[in-house]
Amino acid sequence: MNPDQTIPTTCTMDCPDTCALDVTVREGRVVGLHGRRDHPDTAGFICEKVSRFHERLYHPSRILHPLRRTGPKGEGRFEAISWDAALTEIADRFREVRDRFGGEAILPFKYGGSNGFLGDGPVDDLFFARLGASRLARTFCAAPTGEAAKGLYGKMPTTAFEDFVHARCIIIWGANPRVSNIHLLPYLKEARRRGAFVAVVDPLRTFPAADVDLHLPILPGTDLPLALALAHEAESRGWLDRAFLDARTTGADTLLATARSWDLDRAAETCGVGAEAIRQLAQVYQKATPALIRCGWGLERNQNGARAVAAILALPALFGKFGVKGGGYALSNSGAVRLDASRLFEMPPWTTRMLNMSRLGALLQEPLAPPIAALYVYNCNPVATAPDQNAVIQGLQREDLFTVVHEQVMTDTARYADIVLPAVTFLEQREIKRGYGSYVVGGVRPAVAPEGEARPNEAVFSALAGRLGFTDEIFTWDTETLVRRMAGALTGLEGQADTYLEGGIQTAAFSGGTPIQFDTVMPRTPDERGHLAPAFLGKDPYRFEPVEAGDFPLALLSPASSKMTSSTFGEFNYPQLRLAMHPADAAARGIAQDDRVKVWNRLGEVRCPADLTDRVRPGVVVLPKGAWMKSSGNGRTATALAPAHLEPASGGACYNDARVEVAGLSSPQDAL
Repeated sequence: MNPDQTIPTTCTMDCPDTCALDVTVREGRVVGLHGRRDHPDTAGFICEKVSRFHERLYHPSRILHPLRRTGPKGEGRFEAISWDAALTEIADRFREVRDRFGGEAILPFKYGGSNGFLGDGPVDDLFFARLGASRLARTFCAAPTGEAAKGLYGKMPTTAFEDFVHARCIIIWGANPRVSNIHLLPYLKEARRRGAFVAVVDPLRTFPAADVDLHLPILPGTDLPLALALAHEAESRGWLDRAFLDARTTGADTLLATARSWDLDRAAETCGVGAEAIRQLAQVYQKATPALIRCGWGLERNQNGARAVAAILALPALFGKFGVKGGGYALSNSGAVRLDASRLFEMPPWTTRMLNMSRLGALLQEPLAPPIAALYVYNCNPVATAPDQNAVIQGLQREDLFTVVHEQVMTDTARYADIVLPAVTFLEQREIKRGYGSYVVGGVRPAVAPEGEARPNEAVFSALAGRLGFTDEIFTWDTETLVRRMAGALTGLEGQADTYLEGGIQTAAFSGGTPIQFDTVMPRTPDERGHLAPAFLGKDPYRFEPVEAGDFPLALLSPASSKMTSSTFGEFNYPQLRLAMHPADAAARGIAQDDRVKVWNRLGEVRCPADLTDRVRPGVVVLPKGAWMKSSGNGRTATALAPAHLEPASGGACYNDARVEVAGLSSPQDAL
């Protein structure tokens, strides 16, 4: 037996940490994944789900060859075909659709969280631009937060993880690093050891009580009133840093004009927490230096999302918390390193219609002109992740819709495809992965050869481009050439192609080592000021719009879990969907632990067992995001209950605006 090999690479999963990995290979098969120690945050440990990634690699549902549908859509009946036959059929059908309806009748449908620069952006965007396809607004996640960060501070780099240890007050707002940012936890622990006050704002209790000093379990969608109440306290108590606001910001008076109507009592009633807890948070935050807000993505998933994030990001300016290491805010750092695609090729004008991915179900059924006649799905599993799941499924069942899915395993979405293409995993490809939490750019190198006939995105789009007569030079580059050319097109660091090809990492450099907001890094706005009433929010930027619950009194949350990254790993790591609810809400409905229940609203219904826990506040129930249809009693998941209306300022998805009712089922058969 040959000795085990250890292959260095970088995790591409949609996570702020972007870990450096050691992959153990035995006789040509991956048998283990471990965290490397040469990454500033990985520090030798990784999450359980990625440590089990080789189970996906060799799972029975792995797609090994191109497939053509042989049965009704959704039944998952396919026959194996050659790559040549699959690519020829896709190219021919795209031509037919374009000739009949125009290129806008073709919709590329993707999300790029678990992908790098090769597989998400230059090659595929150029392909669909040449085709004249519709463009996709990617709004499942980070649309409201992204717009707020850009509008207020031009996506200024934010506080590095390692600088959390300097903070004396840390507010974790709408984030759960215990399941989706685990390498922040050692820094939080060290900060507390040094005396930091840690507060968590979240409807769910995500930390053990011993690990935090204050938990505000606010009602979903009320983050904006809470932030405005903190701003109100700052002004009414004379805590505002007027010198900073006058010199370095605009728009503070607009925010404060709205905040004046949100005193502690009004905010407490709206948010469902005590006024004294809000007062304590304001006092501790005001007194502490440095003080830091870790803003997450959970709070954006409602109709007040962008306004809430903007108000929260304005707090460090109002309270004077910028300009010191460990102060300010932490959010996405994806803007620190960017790919300048203009160094690679000349992008043709792509000004076709923009379609919002969060409305996929409606888009597939509305009388659009032209209609969506062809759908190409990659880097995404919309049946499990798009709002209004029933509408999405109905749209995918259209016999006149030609659907291609490029995927690693047979997902719920792939079962509705006409052509399924086998995709590589990150253990079988080369990539360049940019972190959006840690300031790392990592090289991804293949640990093993691809299973079956799996191919990466860029290879498939280049092959299709050839069949459709597109002659751009980038479509002729092999993978190593792409890595080398893209390394030279990065901004924010001097990309080292050989480092990436070897699976190594680079760290973005800042003056002084790590960024200090309004000191070593400034807002990337034209005037280098913070704009606390950004134009994208409109004339009344901080108005609050409560969700009308009607006959459905319980707020449904669908947060991240320790089992999945979005819907990735749902093939083996989430066998049964369960509803978490507070014992008081359960008792009022005659529901006991493990009872089968139905959760419903006007959009749909989910059937599953109940878990009673005080980790969930009264008035809130939880179904984790990303679960596959097989995990529930009736083949539906949380997105079947999620509305498809959009956050008004950014077009973001509003999953957490779902309002539901829950009832017990009289017998196990009722759950089927």
